[in-house]
Amino acid sequence: PQKSDAEIEAIARDMWGNMARLAAEYIFLDALFDFDPDAAKPGRVEVRGIDHFVAIAGEEKPHILFTGHLGNFELLPVAAATFGMNITALFRPPNNPYLADYIHSTRRSSMGALLPSAAGASFALAAILEKGGNIGVLVDQKFSGGVETTFFGRPCQTNPMLGMLARHYDCDVYPARCVRLPGNRFRLEIEDKLDFPRTEEGSVDVDAT
Repeated sequence: PQKSDAEIEAIARDMWGNMARLAAEYIFLDALFDFDPDAAKPGRVEVRGIDHFVAIAGEEKPHILFTGHLGNFELLPVAAATFGMNITALFRPPNNPYLADYIHSTRRSSMGALLPSAAGASFALAAILEKGGNIGVLVDQKFSGGVETTFFGRPCQTNPMLGMLARHYDCDVYPARCVRLPGNRFRLEIEDKLDFPRTEEGSVDVDAT
């Protein structure tokens, strides 16, 4: 809200530039992810929060990881799979069915299971958590009819699914993101699990979340 019109326009241009790079990087995900914990110096990808990745992979209970359309967010499930985490990522397939099939097969080989965001996806995610699995979701999308909140000081509606799943399964929820670095490099970060607001009964408060 405090940005000038010129600054907002510059941010918007950078956003479209990031999406263009993301589209070009789709087919090179395996080559882009070169993280090696034993390397003397960082490669193209560095990872912060390795202990979290390893801990989640070793726990026999459900987890939710969430991120936004930041950097090359597609590298996050690749990192999760690299550290042995069994995770199903929710994704929106392209409208072109041939391109959708190609991307689905390409991405599944490097980042584990994929779940198209279509009717019934929330029930499929719930079924995965019910079995003790892990899911990854994007949360920075407009959702008409969702929970009223604010984003950068502006009113908007957001999908309550993450809070509802966290409440129902009382599972740990971790935020993650990808940051673009100079020199065509990336930093993948997973932060400490979130401590959600609770109701008087002790369950996760979906609206406050």
